[in-house]
Amino acid sequence: MLGGCDVIAPLASATIPVKADMNLSRRRVGEVSLRFLLVEDSAELARPVRDLLALDGHGVDWAATLSEAQDCLNAARYDLILLDIMLPDGDGRQFLQAQRRLGHDTPVIVMTARAAVSDRVDVLDSGADDYITKPFDFAELEARVRAVLRRRGGAAQTVRRYGDLLFNPLTATVTIDSDVRDLRNRELRLFEILLGAPGQIFSKDQLCDRLFSYAETVSDNAIEVYVGRLRKKLVGSLARIETVRGLGYRLTGG
Repeated sequence: MLGGCDVIAPLASATIPVKADMNLSRRRVGEVSLRFLLVEDSAELARPVRDLLALDGHGVDWAATLSEAQDCLNAARYDLILLDIMLPDGDGRQFLQAQRRLGHDTPVIVMTARAAVSDRVDVLDSGADDYITKPFDFAELEARVRAVLRRRGGAAQTVRRYGDLLFNPLTATVTIDSDVRDLRNRELRLFEILLGAPGQIFSKDQLCDRLFSYAETVSDNAIEVYVGRLRKKLVGSLARIETVRGLGYRLTGG
């Protein structure tokens, strides 16, 4: 950890932690759409979650304790907080309750290993907007993030233009010449990956790692199938997914 909270810029080619700039209330780096605070003491979980969100173009600050989380909140404004319950210096629910009493209304998704109904009710009554039970699939986490931000009116902040199309990850749509087209979950995730680094070639293995969980059985042609489906959604746009023979795929036309 670096002096309170790690600030992670969106991933282009590498993840580089830098010290938080305490003089900025909000910070836009590259194509940052939103800024998230991740409060989780387990580096084994925090790092992949942080990297996943950064791949989607978001800025992510990582705090391993409630004290560090408070430092981050004192220095910056966030669009969403991902909060663990059991932390080295206290209970995440009490921390959340204190934030709500202070009038802070930043959306919060609690990450918990407790699956009982009473535990989930307790989390929601503490002020959480949603919860996700550990261990979780990253696709579910992304879907819950989109849903919470959509309910809180965050969709307008995340619309991105690429060439002649508009992409909204929260509503899972691309708009081409006023024609709004819905993306299914993996089409959405695939487009987010490619759009995060236009022109960069992604191998099939790289795309598999980011589209599927470790427990899933993936067919040999799964990537071709999803690329084909996404290409159909982009028909009529200058944006296109190129096949680079022997290497993988890349997004061009922006």
